[in-house]
Amino acid sequence: MSFRKVVRQSKFRHVFGQPVKTEQCYDDIRVSRVTWDSTFCAVNPSFVAIIVEASGGGAFLVLPLHKTGRIDKSYPTVCGHTGPVLDIDWCPHNDHVIASGSEDCTVMVWQIPENGLTQPLTEPVVVLEGHSKRVGIVTWHPTARNVLLSAGCDNVVSIWNVGTAEELYRLDGLHPDLIYSVSWSRDGARFCTACKDKSVRVIDPRRGTVVAEKERAHEGARPMRAIFLADGKIFTTGFSRMSERQLALWDTENLEEPMGLQELDSSNGALLPFYDPDTNVVYVCGKGDSSIRYFEITEEPPYIHFLNTFTSKEPQRGMGWMPKRGLDVSKCEIARFYKLHERKCEPIIMTVPRK
Repeated sequence: MSFRKVVRQSKFRHVFGQPVKTEQCYDDIRVSRVTWDSTFCAVNPSFVAIIVEASGGGAFLVLPLHKTGRIDKSYPTVCGHTGPVLDIDWCPHNDHVIASGSEDCTVMVWQIPENGLTQPLTEPVVVLEGHSKRVGIVTWHPTARNVLLSAGCDNVVSIWNVGTAEELYRLDGLHPDLIYSVSWSRDGARFCTACKDKSVRVIDPRRGTVVAEKERAHEGARPMRAIFLADGKIFTTGFSRMSERQLALWDTENLEEPMGLQELDSSNGALLPFYDPDTNVVYVCGKGDSSIRYFEITEEPPYIHFLNTFTSKEPQRGMGWMPKRGLDVSKCEIARFYKLHERKCEPIIMTVPRK
């Protein structure tokens, strides 16, 4: 029997996670305590943005990447919302533009100055009003400029033209319950949603219709998430009926049965998946866990291959994920996370060692 059949060939079998030195962390940040399952952190090659505790309204911190160490209590924040901020997302086409959704039912888009903030930013470039309940999800379109999607607790998905502040599409009545997550496909033609009624839906926003739907993708009642992979498949995280955490891979052409299903453990934090389309690796971070697990998605069964786990001592409150163009590829870096503790943000670097 040949050795190759036992050990699967993979370039990413030895992905190696490493937290940076203490002086390269962002210290003394009061991370938000809102009970909402978002990542609380958004990163791009210029800035790191973190949702923080704020008295009387909602605020988030925007720090230039190089401004590590202890952050002064009086450091200026972005504070134009009248309710707590629930989700933030950097524009993929402009590193100085960030969108935020809040409990005050509005979405605001901000222009961050070239060298970061020197005084508190209270005036957004544009305010998008159209939701009747708090806005829990904001995500930019991956390929079209100035197109932003927002989803609120009123079960409505809105797609906006940020340049003119008008609502392009309003998808009402497609979701009977709270929307947990929204993910665009790679080309931005469709998006998938995970909803509290346990269904995963693939939606064509131009026609305003549900293209494919899988009811009871995960049996459990706790929050689930769904993300699109590069080849059009969908990766979901959720809970089984026995409250065990699960991962599943679905083919959008045929949603009857999952292509792969794995049970992880019986912890109770929601799982946040992050996907790297270049390496086909999915990183799964549980809220309140102290570990990041990573899996490789392949073309042949069993499709989902567990690679390794990065563990640290402290649990994570949220997680930011650096886009590919912000990584140091000369050091074989394939991913970088920004892990939020109670009082600080710690970058974690994932590398593939090479001779």
